Amino acid sequence: MAAEIINGKELAQQLRTEMKDEVVSLKNDGIHPHLTVVLVGDNPASKSYVRGKEKACLETGISSDLIELPTTITEEELLNQIDQLNDDHSVHGILVQLPLPEHINEQKVIEAIRPEKDVDGFHPVSIGRMMTGMDTFLPCTPYGILTMLQSKDIEIEGKHAVIVGRSNIVGKPVGQLLLNNHATVTYCHSRTQNLKQYTNQADILIVAVGRANGIDASYIKEGAAVIDVGINRLKDGSLTGDVDFESVAQKASYLTPVPKGVGPMTITMLLKNTIKAAKGIENSEG
Repeated sequence: MAAEIINGKELAQQLRTEMKDEVVSLKNDGIHPHLTVVLVGDNPASKSYVRGKEKACLETGISSDLIELPTTITEEELLNQIDQLNDDHSVHGILVQLPLPEHINEQKVIEAIRPEKDVDGFHPVSIGRMMTGMDTFLPCTPYGILTMLQSKDIEIEGKHAVIVGRSNIVGKPVGQLLLNNHATVTYCHSRTQNLKQYTNQADILIVAVGRANGIDASYIKEGAAVIDVGINRLKDGSLTGDVDFESVAQKASYLTPVPKGVGPMTITMLLKNTIKAAKGIENSEG
């Protein structure tokens, strides 16, 4: 048996085509969705992500701009910049690209963004609303993972989902989203003993640990749906995930590739959140 591949790039393209139509319709109603990205310093990976976001915005008709700030900027100056964007009615979504320089408190910056413009879904208000099953901006990568599972009609209710990784950006929130959809959820992490004991029980396995090819077929239950969130660059420059694709593909029923898996979906859900923000803000001011 070979796993069916969940192609995130193709699904993202399909969703962006639908969004493009929605944006045209909003513009006809006088609503022009706009995303502002704030980039501090010149981290090459961050710059690459930001370029991807700009391109995706262009593709769907969402207007966007980039504010580039030097690494030497003070925390206070950055918070002042966010305040200005909070008060700017033409800006619907604010995204501060992480990581930030060490002298700036990331949590303070996340909390400075008004919840109604928090298109990353990282604000404690957004997280709290997600935890309690309320309508909110969902964190983009977990939202993308949920959408990928739903796109293949993979049953979540009553299934055992195992999350390997407990970051605030992926691991914790994706487990909560699956719990909200009635899965039984187990969290594993770097200090979990006998990891295989848990992963071998998973109907849905989500791997987000940042260790190249660390999860092979011996960790997988026959017929599981496996979502690989990892992106690791090998010495030869190629990209690989946290899952050993070749071996796991022979045992899983569904599997995401790296690249062209979760990555394109993360940016797509950011666009979806920006459209949602534009509709919410315009309606509340309307």
